[in-house]
Amino acid sequence: MQKNVYRLIDANLNRLKEGLRVVEDIVRFVYGDASLTASLKEIRHDCSRVMVNFPVPYRKMVATRESNHDVGKRSQITDQKRPEWQDLLTSNLKRAEESLRVLEEVSKMVAPTQSPRFQSLRFKVYGLEKKVLKKF
Repeated sequence: MQKNVYRLIDANLNRLKEGLRVVEDIVRFVYGDASLTASLKEIRHDCSRVMVNFPVPYRKMVATRESNHDVGKRSQITDQKRPEWQDLLTSNLKRAEESLRVLEEVSKMVAPTQSPRFQSLRFKVYGLEKKVLKKF
């Protein structure tokens, strides 16, 4: 059971940081918004800081990774084409929010003190989502 919890945390942490990075890079390189870029970078780094204080070492979670045998891997390949920057922004912000919700819930099993930190980050992303989508 513990191995599966670690895999779930690892997968969602990766999904979270990847989603935030996509949004950050679009806001930075396509729209040139320094303020929103800094806010997105700060949240991404906050996610890393939560994991530094996590009671399970990151290397232990990575060791449980089974990317080649992931039963959900195939569905990821059939992702639809996203024709507009706003579509990419929306889908990646949602990806980050959903991952934070999973991390918030699952961390209650192995690191209950970290769960509120994930919740706080999730609400920060909700706020940034509003700013990003309003502006672009």
